[in-house]
Amino acid sequence: MKAKITDFIHHLLIYDYLLFGGIFILFILLLVIAIIFRRKLALAIFLVFLAFGVLIAGPVAGYIILHQYLFKHHLIIRETKALQFTEALLIKGDINNTSKRVFSECTLHAGVYKVTHNKYIDPIYPYIPFKKSSMVLHETINPGKSKPFKLFVEPFRYSKDYNITLKAECR
Repeated sequence: MKAKITDFIHHLLIYDYLLFGGIFILFILLLVIAIIFRRKLALAIFLVFLAFGVLIAGPVAGYIILHQYLFKHHLIIRETKALQFTEALLIKGDINNTSKRVFSECTLHAGVYKVTHNKYIDPIYPYIPFKKSSMVLHETINPGKSKPFKLFVEPFRYSKDYNITLKAECR
């Protein structure tokens, strides 16, 4: 856990610091406005709850939206194959840089989940994959260019219907 937090802090951009600072200033501003309107109790309580909601949800939602905007990419799965002589699933694809920034590293996450053809259970399975795998691409991807990747999910012994989710975090 300490390594994940340290990695998160080391990869923060100036935009992230501006976002977090702006959210903190908005929090203080909403609290000051709540103090000004302390005679109108309902409005003051609403502003206090709004301020704490902004303080809690703002950094998370802002970080996700900011990084989706700054580091746009497109993943294409070209081929998936369950290998015969080893218990592994091979996923071949391309990652395309559609942003205006150069990617120096991309972390790919793959999840394999069951398909039961049950309309009530199938929407739940993508959130609980039974096999996961990830890899880090340490290659430079220029804007408008793409790089191929091969990702192995092992050990993989499942013989029934399955689907794959593929996500990437690029910097």
